[in-house]
Amino acid sequence: MIFSIKQELYKLVHRKITWIASIILFFLMLITGFALADESKKLILTLTFDSSDFIMFILVIVGATSFSMEFQNNTILTLLYKSSNKIYVYLSKYIVLFLYDVFLHLLALFYTICLRYTIFNYRVNWSELYLYHQPVWLNMVTASLIDLVTTMLIIAIVFLLSCLINSSAIVIAASLLVTFIGQNISSELMNGGKLISIMKWNPFNMVDLTRQYGNYGMYVLTTHLNNQELLMGSLVYILIFVITGYLIFRRKRF
Repeated sequence: MIFSIKQELYKLVHRKITWIASIILFFLMLITGFALADESKKLILTLTFDSSDFIMFILVIVGATSFSMEFQNNTILTLLYKSSNKIYVYLSKYIVLFLYDVFLHLLALFYTICLRYTIFNYRVNWSELYLYHQPVWLNMVTASLIDLVTTMLIIAIVFLLSCLINSSAIVIAASLLVTFIGQNISSELMNGGKLISIMKWNPFNMVDLTRQYGNYGMYVLTTHLNNQELLMGSLVYILIFVITGYLIFRRKRF
């Protein structure tokens, strides 16, 4: 398992997109800062200049290509040959992408602090109470931790789709649809009203976890779940999708 993780880390570190994406993330956050100039400065800091959407986009691309390229180039056979069990190959990819996810969120926190004190120079007291009667700095850290769960849910879906479909383009397109149109899909599923107590637990609803943390009053009317319920639902679906993805991967013929 450790050998497989080291292999995946080596490949990730030596991929150009890994570092290019880190630079692009900064400029996207910078653009967001200018675009949201009239919005609440405390909300912008809490959501780290809306970095969650950008990180999600980066992880979808990196995650989808990490599997599909292995399948298309048949290098997956080499990985399986060197590993004692298929589950090590599958989990090592997921663990390494989680580490990259943590890195991107830490980077977003660093960028946020830099932008707050330099280009935008927001007059915000980090200790001032804001969402959920917590200081701004704690809101920001909590939002980032919550977003780790949201992003890993999407990655679990990406891995599942990657094991079903060999084309990275299709996997990326499908994953982005789930990420950015999931709320609309979820709303349609709950339009009936009668089954809302059941349909509110659909996986598309869980994608709004980070957004709801930053704007509870608006999103709770759509999700019909509180933050704790969304968090628990996300963790359960991560487990379901990871296990399902592995079962498909295990039966896949190379």
